[in-house]
Amino acid sequence: MKLGLQLGYWGAGMPPNAAEMVVAADEAGYDAVFTAESWGSDVFTPLAWWGSATRHVRLGTAVAQLSARTPTAAAMAALTLDHLSGGRAILGLGVSGPQVVEGWYGAPFGKPLARTREYVDIVRKVLAREAPVTSAGPHYPLPYTGQGADGLGKPLRPITHPLRAELPIWLGAEGPKNVALAAEIADGWLAVYYSEKLAEQYNSWLDEGFRRPGARRSRADFEVAANVSITVTDDAAAAYDRHRPVIALYAGGMGAEQKNFHADLFRRMGYGEVVDEVTALFRAGRKAEAAAAVPDELVAETAMIGTAEQVRAQVKQWGDRGVTMLMVGGQDAAQVRSVASVLAEN
Repeated sequence: MKLGLQLGYWGAGMPPNAAEMVVAADEAGYDAVFTAESWGSDVFTPLAWWGSATRHVRLGTAVAQLSARTPTAAAMAALTLDHLSGGRAILGLGVSGPQVVEGWYGAPFGKPLARTREYVDIVRKVLAREAPVTSAGPHYPLPYTGQGADGLGKPLRPITHPLRAELPIWLGAEGPKNVALAAEIADGWLAVYYSEKLAEQYNSWLDEGFRRPGARRSRADFEVAANVSITVTDDAAAAYDRHRPVIALYAGGMGAEQKNFHADLFRRMGYGEVVDEVTALFRAGRKAEAAAAVPDELVAETAMIGTAEQVRAQVKQWGDRGVTMLMVGGQDAAQVRSVASVLAEN
């Protein structure tokens, strides 16, 4: 089982211990370090800055939002990072949600599957650098010939030669169609909330994508990276309490009330009534009550909490179900090293 350090996106300010955690992950044998973006800090700049102090870990975006930049701009950032790191970049992409896409980026959210397919195709054309990049659209037409165009657009190839044409592209996905698409066109799947209970369902979605004509990879060479919080402790109850507010935010307050993909995921786990209650409380401003309404069982399904032996047993279960990497968060360098030490015995 590989380990990835998930730094996430920033809150009101820069996280204080991130630089030290990145170095600790590099020294402790982690496979990769990831950053994220929402509507504040961007995903590439912290990764390049902190990653400059590393020598071994891969540097991944988890995720770069499609609407934050055009596919050619994403390819430019990825190939630049790949050169700077000596071939260690992973381009993780995701559609985000309508609240962010339409409210922050000022772009339509519709047709996320078609947009993702087209976006990835253009990125791969840039990285291949076999010919000037063109795209028939309709979402990212190149050259642009629509309303307001001067008619002078010219197909171009990147000036900078990409270090790797096969720079890995992973997709963040939660629903069945998006997960199947990841298996079809990508090199890996970034699972936001993984549940061993739903592993059979996840694997059926992945297998559907692997079976499609032209699928890039098979189960044997496809990476499944699952976000998870790992807490080695004899006081599981206290750890559960620390996780409840985060789950309440994602289930009840993240995204639009009418379209919250995280809430849909928790419903598929069998927590529909919990989601309804948490959402009502969270939207009413009663966030502490919303957190209290998150049951231990939901926390236990999506986080690894317990003694070292219990955590190692759960890691093995996830590995047996097809997870190849655990993307873990951390508070400081000591915790980063501790997780690596515990899992080294698996």
